[in-house]
Amino acid sequence: MIREITESDSSAFLKLNKRLDQESKFMLLEPDERDLSEEQQRSMISGIIESSNSNIFIAEVDGELVGHITVIGENANRIQHRAYIVIGILQDYVGRGIGRKLFEKVEQWRETAGLTRLELTVMVHNERAIALYKKMGFEIEGIRKRSMRIDGQYVDEYYMAKT
Repeated sequence: MIREITESDSSAFLKLNKRLDQESKFMLLEPDERDLSEEQQRSMISGIIESSNSNIFIAEVDGELVGHITVIGENANRIQHRAYIVIGILQDYVGRGIGRKLFEKVEQWRETAGLTRLELTVMVHNERAIALYKKMGFEIEGIRKRSMRIDGQYVDEYYMAKT
């Protein structure tokens, strides 16, 4: 099931993100780098819920959070029409159509939020994610050279967007 997050999901959402950090080198944070308390996580979720152009949609299977797509809108008048996306799905649930369903939920919601541009970044070697993003209508707009350092090696990222 895909649904909007609530404040009561704070603990489970924090647990999901910590597990994603452990499972994947494609996420921003390294294992054990995420140091949010449950209260800080709840506050962050509350702020997103209150925002008119930000949201978090979660994927839930048998009562467990297995993935999310976070949409972070902008406040300045000139860029309120755009938002940055972060998506993560637990390894055991990759390849089951959850990513597509999360993006479809964002598409249903984004018009009411006034968003006409969605942006994301992805490591150039994350072929599976790039294929999903292209399938969902995102295009590569540029390359961020040496934008991340993972295990001592610099990694480039694609900057992708959908209008």
